[in-house]
Amino acid sequence: MSINPIDNTSLTDADMKKEMIKISTPGRVCLFGEHQDYLGLPVIASAVSKRIFVEGIFREDQTVTIDMPDLKKSDSFSIKEKLKYRLERDYLRSSVNIVMNEGFTFSKGFDCIIKGDIPINAGTSSSSAMIVSWINFLLNMSDQKAKLPPEKIAELAYIAEVLEFSEPGGMMDHYSTAVGGIIWLGSVPKIELRKINFKPGAFILGNSQEPKDTKFILARVKRGVLNIAANLKKKNPGFSLQTIPFEELKRYKDELTDEEMELLEGTVRNRDITFEAEQILLAEKPDEKRFGRLMNEHQKVLRDVLKISTEKIDRMIDAALNAGAYGAKINGSGGGGCMFAYAPENTDKVLDAVKKISDDAWIVHSDEGTKIESSGKR
Repeated sequence: MSINPIDNTSLTDADMKKEMIKISTPGRVCLFGEHQDYLGLPVIASAVSKRIFVEGIFREDQTVTIDMPDLKKSDSFSIKEKLKYRLERDYLRSSVNIVMNEGFTFSKGFDCIIKGDIPINAGTSSSSAMIVSWINFLLNMSDQKAKLPPEKIAELAYIAEVLEFSEPGGMMDHYSTAVGGIIWLGSVPKIELRKINFKPGAFILGNSQEPKDTKFILARVKRGVLNIAANLKKKNPGFSLQTIPFEELKRYKDELTDEEMELLEGTVRNRDITFEAEQILLAEKPDEKRFGRLMNEHQKVLRDVLKISTEKIDRMIDAALNAGAYGAKINGSGGGGCMFAYAPENTDKVLDAVKKISDDAWIVHSDEGTKIESSGKR
């Protein structure tokens, strides 16, 4: 019998006595540093109150069944040994392999369901949140019943999603959804994660419902900036995206095309905005309006230089600002998907304004990271 762990009416008496695990993980918004983590530049991100849930119960054999109603998909496999991939991005199976690589074993399979309310393929980290939830679930269903620190879960999720398939993304999504709250994440010369204690007010998250090609956009922007940096470093060994002052960029004007110069300046400007935002958020009493204005400055670079915004998202952002939001920007890799606005005041008014352009919009708040929702006998 195929069972649905969320729907008690489909469970037999025997099923109700089985051990059940339920894990949830939030989505995220990138407050500052869009298109920067894969360049070795810092980012500031916040988990938000849209979540992915994984719930399951043990079986008596080593079969795993997965129901994904939001995606209208399912999967089934034996968890006796490492799995072969069937898809270009077979994240659920790669996660099993990565967990097994860490020495975790599974003497029993399980029936489970994965579902949630994070907008899918819309820049709010639905795929990474799913993988973080899934890995956290696997660890708790393993023979070792491990409860690893969220930072380690994030690392495993990054390996399963990005490294295993040679994807172009960075680590922001995995760390922000696993750890929760607002985080500052640096990656050069090594991973540095800092939690920021600021508790922001409400955000408005709006989904443009425009499809996006994350892989293409990430590769285009990433490749462009990395090529510029590599070429400059060949001729100027001291050049570094991490340390070059914005005012000194003009010395490279004759070595770059106008388009390359604009992209380099935009990247360094976004870096500096991120550092300024960090200082604001670390203050004893953060200047929330300045925080919002920096979001607007960041959006200007993303729109005009990286060219990842869209006409509809620009209208959603303008509507939010005109309704009283402190700041607003596109979220994620761009080319469609979501925007968000910081609206600690006039929250309902900002929501209504965004909904006039796209009715797929919500009030969200900064939220905690991946967690066990419930565990034990049903």
